[in-house]
Amino acid sequence: MSKQNWKSGNMLYPVPAVMVSCGRKNEIPNIITVAWCGTICTSPAMLSISVRPERYSYNIIRDTNEFVVNLVTKDLTYAADYCGVKSGREVDKFKETHLTPLNSQHIAAPGICESPVNIECRVKDIIELGSHHMFLAEVMGVTVDEKYMNETGKFELSKSGLVSYSHGEYFLLGEKVGSFGYSVKKSKPNKKR
Repeated sequence: MSKQNWKSGNMLYPVPAVMVSCGRKNEIPNIITVAWCGTICTSPAMLSISVRPERYSYNIIRDTNEFVVNLVTKDLTYAADYCGVKSGREVDKFKETHLTPLNSQHIAAPGICESPVNIECRVKDIIELGSHHMFLAEVMGVTVDEKYMNETGKFELSKSGLVSYSHGEYFLLGEKVGSFGYSVKKSKPNKKR
């Protein structure tokens, strides 16, 4: 096996591609695409996003202490890319991408109606790390698209066509290769008839 050693860098890929929506009162809401988003805690439910301080959304989130994480599907990939390369200082991203602001239930920042999952967050802490500052946030509520609910009431997110981001490219999530705990699950014995 042949391997190369590179200088230090973040090669933790793939990661979820998410659009983070935010807004100040009496201003046009904004969307920023974030590749560095992750789960922190189950109870209370918490997640983090990392944002460069020079980004337009950074001060909006810092001032309001809230944002919405919106999952990205194949159909939303173009909008997600656009929101990652254009600045809200120059364009109304909701208008330009034809996305619809969704009223949140627990915070003032809007979600994105076209996203299958909207995660409403309230900032608990900001850690200034270097190129990015990490917003640690508590999940205040989650909105899901009913079209992904099956007849038994299970939310089938895997049918929404989620997208991940890996080293500058977007990928549609593929086939299921296992489920949590399958490696230790005991098979059921065959019943004799």
